[in-house]
Amino acid sequence: MFSEQDKAAILIEALPYIQEFYGKTIVIKYGGNAMLNDALKEKVMQDITLMKYVGIRPVIVHGGGPDITGFLKRVGKKSEFVSGLRVTDAETVEIAEMVLDGKVNSEIVTLLNRRGVRAVGLSGKDAGLIEAKKKLADVYEGDKVKQVDIGYVGEVAKVNTAILEDLLEQDYIPIIAPIGVGADGASYNINADYVAAEIAGALHAEKLLLLTDIEGIYQDYHDKDTFISTLTQEQAKEYIKNGTITGGMIPKVEACLCALRTGAGKTHIIDGRLDHALILEIFTSQGIGTQVVR
Repeated sequence: MFSEQDKAAILIEALPYIQEFYGKTIVIKYGGNAMLNDALKEKVMQDITLMKYVGIRPVIVHGGGPDITGFLKRVGKKSEFVSGLRVTDAETVEIAEMVLDGKVNSEIVTLLNRRGVRAVGLSGKDAGLIEAKKKLADVYEGDKVKQVDIGYVGEVAKVNTAILEDLLEQDYIPIIAPIGVGADGASYNINADYVAAEIAGALHAEKLLLLTDIEGIYQDYHDKDTFISTLTQEQAKEYIKNGTITGGMIPKVEACLCALRTGAGKTHIIDGRLDHALILEIFTSQGIGTQVVR
């Protein structure tokens, strides 16, 4: 058990960070096991509530892939993926929008509102927040890359931040489902990491925090002594090129690079499986995970 002096010391350690980030915008991509595990979900909601009450302006972008897969299975549709992207026909994007906006988003809003903070759920379609364009999947055939149309999968063409700025000024926490709208009015499902990155850049956020299911980045994942706590943009690009960063970590790092390029201050890939991961990253001197910086 902590003594009263220990508790006071912890609060004092956090004080410089509370002062530094007071009034600043921090974008959080909420996904992975932290969304699926009820105990971790509780901790994340507590962290966000604390952030809000000490004067930080959180903006939450959430995923929901497992929920979409589960619902598709219930209605007899098989999930297909090309180069890691879900093949999304008209029926699938309708289901994805329903799950992300109607179920996942609504649940997060409710959990935060119950803790006394004012959260508002948004789709990227609301007030034209996220303008989308079709994203083609890259399929490698030998040395050649073939681009394949996989339906209503999108990428961010533009972020219109007016509604977010209005909500933040009125002391609300925006909770954003990663659905965008195309020039033709169609809905597009977009990777939540990239949505969070584009929003962090557009808002000139102090930080982008990506919750993941691993500790961070290693030069050799099999050797825990090769953990990388800080990467520059140039190092990150080189590690992607030489294969040090592979697989599902590539879009995370690309999201960090996008956020830095478009206006965010710092970016962090952190382990959402840890209790109170957000608080550990923001309010302690050590921090956790890997930060990607200019």
